[in-house]
Amino acid sequence: MDRRLNEAVFRGDVEAIQKLIEEDSNIVNQTIEESLHTILHLAARFGHVELVREIVKLFPEMVSAENRDLETPLHEACREGKLEIVRILLENDPWVAYKTNLWDKSVLYVACERGRIEVVKHLLHNVNMLLMREVDMSTTSLHAAASSGHTEVVKELVKVRPDFAWKKDVLMNGCSPLHIACSKGHLDITRELLKMDMDLSSLQDNEGRTPLHSAVIKGRVNIIAEILSVTLESAEMITKHGETILHLAVKNNHFEVLKFLMESLDVSNLMNVQDTDGNTILHLATVRKLTTMIVYLLKLGVEVNALNQKGYTALDVVEADASNSGALAIIPALQEAGAKRCDQLPPNFQDIQQVVVSPILGSSWTRRKTTSFQSPSSSSQHSYYNNHHQRKHINNHRATRTKKIKLQSEGLRNARKTLTVVAVLIATVTFAAGINPPGGFNQQTGKALLGKTSAFKVFLVCNIVALFLSLGIVNVLVSVVPFKRKTMMKLMVATHKVMWISTIFMSSAYIAAIWSILPQGKGAHWVLSEVMIIGGGCTMVVFLSLGILLVRQWKRKSDWRKKREEHHKKMKEESPKSNISRVEEMKVVKKDSHEGSSNSDVDSSDQGYHLY
Repeated sequence: MDRRLNEAVFRGDVEAIQKLIEEDSNIVNQTIEESLHTILHLAARFGHVELVREIVKLFPEMVSAENRDLETPLHEACREGKLEIVRILLENDPWVAYKTNLWDKSVLYVACERGRIEVVKHLLHNVNMLLMREVDMSTTSLHAAASSGHTEVVKELVKVRPDFAWKKDVLMNGCSPLHIACSKGHLDITRELLKMDMDLSSLQDNEGRTPLHSAVIKGRVNIIAEILSVTLESAEMITKHGETILHLAVKNNHFEVLKFLMESLDVSNLMNVQDTDGNTILHLATVRKLTTMIVYLLKLGVEVNALNQKGYTALDVVEADASNSGALAIIPALQEAGAKRCDQLPPNFQDIQQVVVSPILGSSWTRRKTTSFQSPSSSSQHSYYNNHHQRKHINNHRATRTKKIKLQSEGLRNARKTLTVVAVLIATVTFAAGINPPGGFNQQTGKALLGKTSAFKVFLVCNIVALFLSLGIVNVLVSVVPFKRKTMMKLMVATHKVMWISTIFMSSAYIAAIWSILPQGKGAHWVLSEVMIIGGGCTMVVFLSLGILLVRQWKRKSDWRKKREEHHKKMKEESPKSNISRVEEMKVVKKDSHEGSSNSDVDSSDQGYHLY
């Protein structure tokens, strides 16, 4: 680029630019050699409003010019937060807002990345369908704002597209915006997203990690405290490698996180859980020679003789590298707590370790539950097997219920498609009947021959109502795309009722059409009476049958709700007297408050269907 032109753009000197253009009109086509920035790119970056306005006035085609990274001047203006320049560029060419750069980043994305809140608001409210481009993209503007810690931008985005909070970033191992915010330590954004939907805390990435896992990995104690204050559901969830929150705290050497979790939660059922390699948290701490953490775990009473998949105890692991100076303090501490090498354990010790289904890991993964190396009594064996069968029953029940919910969701989607098809068919039939009315047309005037009769007027009114009600159903079902089951159910109930009204009016139009074309006399009235009796009788049989099924369903749901309320009441009464953990207690509370009628159709039905 010419030196004089570059200096004039840097200063924002409009008169100097005009003189250079008068001398040589092709000078505006010059770009910076390395980046291919045009003068409009530079003017937008530096915020020279008058210069941008003059360039756009003289050369409007430059608004869509791209540099080496395929970025337009609008990208530069949005990145630097130059709102007035953004307005000028969009007024000249609104379509430039939909262009993406070499890394598939839109102008909204770069504005969110830099936290330019005024530009973000302007784009969201003045450029229609801008966020629709990000529906099928690997990442969204919400991910960018959450990563950079721009809370106000996050608030604006979730107002427009709350479903983006559930979207997983393909390039970031399936992380949601909450995963990113927790990993980065952005407390305000974490609060905002959890306030919107606390179930986001249970969303897992490609490795099975929840946002709580991400916070533990990075040692974000404040984030961990915030998540646990809202919900404890993710506290017992594990990764695909069988790692609990305690495994991740030890593996990443975050002693303060481990201590916080131990002191703030009842995690006694997590202390001896083994990952897919059979390692407990004590195995992980010893292999990393974390002396302070090992001493702390031993004081809490962690199982010291658990065997991993290789058949090693924690003492075997540390003695394998006894030359390390850290082992000198660890070995005596383990031995004092009763730790032994694998060859010092009783011969039948491995047989005592029964293969069970873990209540935390679910039915798809099994681990060896380590018992004491003394032979268990018959009463403890009986209690153990009872617990095993009870857990197996619970897991089978959960799997069955999950399958039912999946089938119900699929059924709702199919019913939605069916309603759309039926509504289109009704609209087609009534439209055809409207332009080809009973009795035909007068060939000369084009008017309906029976247009003045009462029967024809009744036919016309009923036909028009049926037509436009059906068209309304089609428009609603095509335009509204709910992503929550409860919303889908409400939509189906409303459109289903309107469809019944439409079919009733279509039936009435049919009877009126028959009435209008029949010859007058006693015979015509007899035929009309027969038609109404047969049609009305069939309709009443259908209504009566559906009514009986609906009453039965209401009764089943009422009985199910009563049983559920009695069960929750009993659980609340017993929980203070029992050894139930705080995690389980919070689960009962959450079920009381959040597991409402939205799933009652599934849980109360044993017929394979429900009515709406």
